[in-house]
Amino acid sequence: MGFAIPSHRANQPPMQTRHFLQLLILSALWGASFPLLRIASPLLGPWVVAGGRCILAAIVLAILMVALRERWPARASWPRLALVSLLTVVSPFVLFNFAALAIPAGYSAVLNATAPLFGVLGAAVVGEEKLTARRLFGCAVGFAGVALLVQLGPVAVTPQVVLAALACTAAAASYGFGAILMKCASRVHEPLPASAAVHVAAAMILLFPLGLAAPSAHPTTGAVIAVVVLGTITSGFMYWVSMRLMREISASAATSAAFMIPLFGVTWGGLFLGEKFTVSMLPGCVLVLAATALITGFNPFRGAPPEP
Repeated sequence: MGFAIPSHRANQPPMQTRHFLQLLILSALWGASFPLLRIASPLLGPWVVAGGRCILAAIVLAILMVALRERWPARASWPRLALVSLLTVVSPFVLFNFAALAIPAGYSAVLNATAPLFGVLGAAVVGEEKLTARRLFGCAVGFAGVALLVQLGPVAVTPQVVLAALACTAAAASYGFGAILMKCASRVHEPLPASAAVHVAAAMILLFPLGLAAPSAHPTTGAVIAVVVLGTITSGFMYWVSMRLMREISASAATSAAFMIPLFGVTWGGLFLGEKFTVSMLPGCVLVLAATALITGFNPFRGAPPEP
């Protein structure tokens, strides 16, 4: 059983408080991915990090499948789920890993924040959502917010930096457009089986390049721990959470978590790396949260509708 691009749904349920809180949790954990990639990718290589991450995620999700007695998707569904895997897992993982070799984590996090824009455009193209002025304005506000928040300094423009920036943008586009298919999959499959199949497919796709690149890796304790955290938590478990969320909110709303990732990147840097959080960053935080509200339609000052 496959899944088709859905038609526009005019009665998309409004954003609820629990959805917004889940987006905050996803953003907090995904925001930690970029510093971890900066630790692991230079030592292990992009292919080893991506492949190891997917293998670990597949193992974690397969264990959950057994524990919860879930059934795997039918064989006919796997080609479509493999496409979801290619767009939302394989391509972003590999591209962000390559970018981590040349640019700081903050730059990758900022460029990752373009994912909601691609998600909004993709949803409009397939008729899943309307391209409203509010959503476009929300994207613009989000870009302004992450720029203020991270306060990027001047970077020497080298071919490596340009390629890394292009890789991040391509990764964000892949995830933004892939989120549309991920949304479709969430309507056809239960979240856990779909998430497990997506990561099994990703592991199979990356197994051969991982094997070729493994002899060149230089593993250290820190790099291995980084990959373990990336695979078990920010990839496997949180992808399942994201897939569950996809069933209840729009694809563009789900991808809007990308606007909050730089916010949490700054927070983790302040807590664990001693990086300063200045008062001048507060406007950026406000803009980031406002952008998420504009794109998702969530209003924290309005009473949440009754739970379904």
